Amino acid sequence: MSTQQQNKATVTAGVLIIGNEILSGRTQDTNLNHIARSLGEWGIQVREARVVPDVEPHVVNSVNEMRATFDYVFTTGGIGPTHDDITADCIAAAFGVELVVSDEIAAVIQQRPAPADVMESRMRMARIPKGASLIANSTGGPQGFRIDNVFVMAGIPRVMQAMLENLEGELEGGAVVRSRSVSAYLGESQIAAALAEIQARYPDIDLGSYPFVRDNHYGASLVMRGTDPAQLDAMLEDVKAAIVAAGETPRDIVAE
Repeated sequence: MSTQQQNKATVTAGVLIIGNEILSGRTQDTNLNHIARSLGEWGIQVREARVVPDVEPHVVNSVNEMRATFDYVFTTGGIGPTHDDITADCIAAAFGVELVVSDEIAAVIQQRPAPADVMESRMRMARIPKGASLIANSTGGPQGFRIDNVFVMAGIPRVMQAMLENLEGELEGGAVVRSRSVSAYLGESQIAAALAEIQARYPDIDLGSYPFVRDNHYGASLVMRGTDPAQLDAMLEDVKAAIVAAGETPRDIVAE
């Protein structure tokens, strides 16, 4: 990582979720939530997430666009033993390098005896782009890999999580984003003008309004996100005052 990136107040990431099964609805993705929360705690802000099919041009183009845009790119899915597991091929194509067999991954795979045809399929998981380094896998299965600022991990949630946790402390982070939230039983339109004024006073804090229905009553959750705790606390007080001015009571106040 460059010195310029290390000195940045904001470090960004993109997440690329690869797999027809996600797009078809047969499998529900849970990896994005875990990645975003983990990276957020490390001072890395996820700025974009994409879901793409197991189609090489889609994956290659997305990898190249995202790695040029964000400090880090994390991919999940498509590194298994079957014909549609093409992520390693796509990453190699994106970087213009050949695929090679990792002796370290091959040794892990060969620990489990199997018929020749099954072993041949499994060995697809030992292929990595030339020049890539490995991401440890605490589950004992084949490792993921990293090339430049792109981190390639499994799609199976528990395996992905095992790989990601081994990256903790290995990545450069920026300021950690914190949040404050408060809710009230009022319609968004009742407080919209006040929220716009508050947002204008705190341009470095994101203020979002999220409606809900609870106990047959309409309400709104107001969420503030930023890196400056003092500004967050000040905005929270202004939002609470706006709720009171609208004739309602602030509820469910949370600082994270």
